[in-house]
Amino acid sequence: MRTLLILLLTTSAVFAQKDVQTITIKTSAVCDMCKETIEKEMSFTKGVTAATLDVKTAILTVSYRTTRTDPATIRKAVNKVGYDADDSPAEPKAYDNLHHCCKKESH
Repeated sequence: MRTLLILLLTTSAVFAQKDVQTITIKTSAVCDMCKETIEKEMSFTKGVTAATLDVKTAILTVSYRTTRTDPATIRKAVNKVGYDADDSPAEPKAYDNLHHCCKKESH
């Protein structure tokens, strides 16, 4: 019985890892405030398991469950808070609401 339980747990862990992928997204982020905003949004995005924004390169690295979300949905979540995500532009109203230091033109 114990061996069967260990086998089931191991098999479950392997399958769980297979449905997690990582993508990188070029954003229009420019500062630590941008980093905080985008990473916070990612923490509330269904299916995202981890997200880190490198402010120097403006690259967002996101790990996500393929059974719960996809790259297009993740990009839309970034757009929703006012930032470009690869070729997908920020939502204008959200961009207008960003702090002045977070806007592309201010740098």
